[in-house]
Amino acid sequence: MRAPRPCGVCGAAGAAKYRCPRCAAAYCSVPCCRTHKERCAPEPQRERSAAGRALPGGAKGAGQAAGGPWSVEDILREGEEQDRVPLQKLQLLGESEELRGLLLNPHLRQLLLTIDQAEDKSSLMKKYMQEPLFVEFADCCLRIVEPPEKENVLPE
Repeated sequence: MRAPRPCGVCGAAGAAKYRCPRCAAAYCSVPCCRTHKERCAPEPQRERSAAGRALPGGAKGAGQAAGGPWSVEDILREGEEQDRVPLQKLQLLGESEELRGLLLNPHLRQLLLTIDQAEDKSSLMKKYMQEPLFVEFADCCLRIVEPPEKENVLPE
């Protein structure tokens, strides 16, 4: 898990758990988010590059469908290398028929939307990891981006 950074609004050390989707500034709370929103001026280049860019697999991102200003580069530009999944592996998620089949389930889609909109995503993820359907989804994603190494297999 990433270590929180200092809040870009109030300066609280190690408290910034959230990022502005427009400019990626770090902040720690709803009041700081509101304060930041009033002053937020995203980089013009990022605004232009975000318009109309598609996610891997040809699907538009949630932020783009609603006219949101983020792109794949915004997600991938974070500096935490150990948490980064290479773009090639992310594209495999979009190509997986097994994953597409799971995402046809309306209950799973609702769980994912709830997590996406939650303020405390970590707690909600822990709760949902008790739900068999969500565990199946998480396991499928992990098998795609981190295929299990074949252990104890003799070469033919």
